[in-house]
Amino acid sequence: MTGGPDERTQTAPRNHRVLVVEDDPTMAEVIAGYLSHSGMLVAVASDGVMALDSFSAFRPDLVILDRMLPRLDGTHVCRRLREISSVPIILVTALGEEEDRIHGLELGADDYVTKPFSPRELALRAQALLRRATAQPVAAAPAPRELRVEDLTFDPATRHATKAGRPLRFTSRELDLLEFFFTHAGRTLRKDELMQQVWQWQVGDTAMVSVYVRRLREKIETDPASPRILTTVWGVGYRFG
Repeated sequence: MTGGPDERTQTAPRNHRVLVVEDDPTMAEVIAGYLSHSGMLVAVASDGVMALDSFSAFRPDLVILDRMLPRLDGTHVCRRLREISSVPIILVTALGEEEDRIHGLELGADDYVTKPFSPRELALRAQALLRRATAQPVAAAPAPRELRVEDLTFDPATRHATKAGRPLRFTSRELDLLEFFFTHAGRTLRKDELMQQVWQWQVGDTAMVSVYVRRLREKIETDPASPRILTTVWGVGYRFG
């Protein structure tokens, strides 16, 4: 692709825009086909440098990012994107590379899939992330009251959080987890329970929960190494508040 993203689209207005970053042209074609069939507007970039250029030009609502890329690898792209945007990112990794998956999540990816994977499953995960990222409160429902724990506040109506009056920025998945903790404050929550309730996965890698908890602590705790708001209950899970 040169001179801009390679769009493979349906022409309906206001479709969600998805940037697929994949250097294997066959795989990119398959993924783009499934996403387009699901009603998404798709652009494809074949290396990391092109991904950053395409992100600025295409302004996607979601990025599907391969871990291994020419010119600039996926973890570097993920880090750069997180410096400028909270757009949802799905990281694609090789089967068995647990350390790479965890590293990608620590850099700010919202989800991951491992190769080989089902393109249909990837499209469903993309749809789920986009729904959460663009969900709006129901207008007819009464606005929930602002929630507070110590100097941390969360407004369920706007999904905005502040610490000591300073606005905080989160990815959509981080917000999902933070909101769940706020609405279950004082309870001890198991990792598998969080995986089921926040990720809607009956099975999965609970190490991902630990990564997200660490990411939340870096933003909501005065001293993330000695957390006071989001604490670990050893051998069980976590308690918030």
